[in-house]
This record gives sequence, C-alpha cells and structure tokens, in this order.
Amino acid sequence: MDIINLRRSIRRYKDQPVEQEKIEKLLRAAMQAPSAANQQPWEFIVVQDEKYLKKLSEISAYSKMVAEAPLAIVLIGNEDRMRLKLHWEQDMAAATQNILLESAYLGLGAVWLGVAPMEDRMKLISEIFGLKDRLKPFCVIPIGYPGEGQENKFVDRFDSSRIHYETYNS
Repeated sequence: MDIINLRRSIRRYKDQPVEQEKIEKLLRAAMQAPSAANQQPWEFIVVQDEKYLKKLSEISAYSKMVAEAPLAIVLIGNEDRMRLKLHWEQDMAAATQNILLESAYLGLGAVWLGVAPMEDRMKLISEIFGLKDRLKPFCVIPIGYPGEGQENKFVDRFDSSRIHYETYNS
C-alpha cells in the first residue's frame, strides 16, 4: 500500500523509452480495475510516435508535457461494452488510477490528463485517431522515467477535518 502514498503527478520525463514489458504491466494493471456489472468498457491506444505525442500535447493548455514523454496511453470507453452507460466514466477512472499506481511501482512517472466529459477534447482525440462515435476518449496518461526535480515521494495529504462519522458534522 505504500505506493498509494508515494504516487505523484509527474510532468517531466527523461529521454528514455519505456520498456515493452513495463507497458504490458501497465495495461494489465488497468484491466484489473473494478467495473460496474463487469462491463469493462476500456480500450487503450499506446502512443510512442513523436508525431502523435505532439498532437496529444495540443489538446489543452495542460497537456504540453505529452510532447516530451516517451509514451502516452489514451483510454477509450467502448459503448458496445457499456451495459450500464451511466457508469462508464467510473470504470475508466478506476483503470486510470491503476495505471498511475503501477507506473509509480515500476519506477515510472505519470500524470492523468482529463478528457471526458469535455466535448472539445473528446472530439480532438477522436479526430487524431479516427475514432468512431461509439468510442469515447476518457483521458490521456503521459508516462516516462521521472525527469530532473520530479519524483514519486510521500506528501502527507491526510486531513482529519474532512472525516465525518454517521452524519455530516459541519
């Protein structure tokens, strides 16, 4: 459980590729996520080509670091697998968190870049990858070995004032 406390959002990366076996471990971790009615709506686009990384870096003001990452994983929800359509984003969020935790465990750095439900970002990603309407972009995760000044390290975020027992005490 220590990895939960160590994981940080890493936005700068070394110029070093991520090994294929680590990419597979990231994807395996994602697919172990809990899913409503076990619908598992996820699909993944593994991006290593600089041309596509550059395009992904332009989807928002907050995605610039993607251009410098050796790897990005784009998470896509497939409507054909959504038996409980209202829960797909929760399923995708669980898969995303698993990738972030596995990244830290493997000595990598990653950051969650939100896409859904922002239609403009979803549309841009759909256009970049030629996605059909039934495929819904959820997020982009740039991944790499942490760059200078970046590391997964413990930062205590515990705040007992946010905990309420039995009822909400304001």
